Parts: sequence; C-alpha cells; structure tokens
Amino acid sequence: MGFFSSLFGCRKSVKPRAQVEPIQYRELYIFSEAKAEQGQFRISGRICDAAAEPCQTHHFIRSDLLPTAESANELMIKKAKLYIDQNSGRIFNQ
Repeated sequence: MGFFSSLFGCRKSVKPRAQVEPIQYRELYIFSEAKAEQGQFRISGRICDAAAEPCQTHHFIRSDLLPTAESANELMIKKAKLYIDQNSGRIFNQ
C-alpha cells in the first residue's frame, strides 16, 4: 500500500456495503444481498424482525448460483417468503 493510500485510508480491497431496500412480508423484512462468487451470484440475504427487542436477524445463504445479481435477488425473495411460510414463528428460535 502506498504512502498516500495508507495515510488517507484508501483500500482497494474494502468495498462499501450497498444499501438494500427491504421487502416487507408478514411483518418481517427481507433484505436481498446476492454475493458475487466465481463470476456468478449466490443467493444470500437477511430476514429481520424489527418489532422484536432487540431486533432479530436470520442470515439466509443458499447453494444456488445464478448468472446475475438481479436473478439471485429475485430468487432470494421467493425462497425467503417460502421459508417464512414454512417456519412461521420458529425462524429466530433455530
């Protein structure tokens, strides 16, 4: 790392986390956050219950790899909704 980059904290390896607009479903929030992996995108995200004290979060990662971030995020929302339907009140107890 060069002098100026270390002085001003510029790091090429650190990428800021993109702001994700959540989808509300059954009083929970779904955050789609596809992860780039070997030229494809892995289905990934979070399911959050903001009404709980403290806020509860379930991280959601699947083995599916898709060619675009958009397709991975769309499938994440579908899978998260199915997961919420199947596990209703037990999501945060696992």
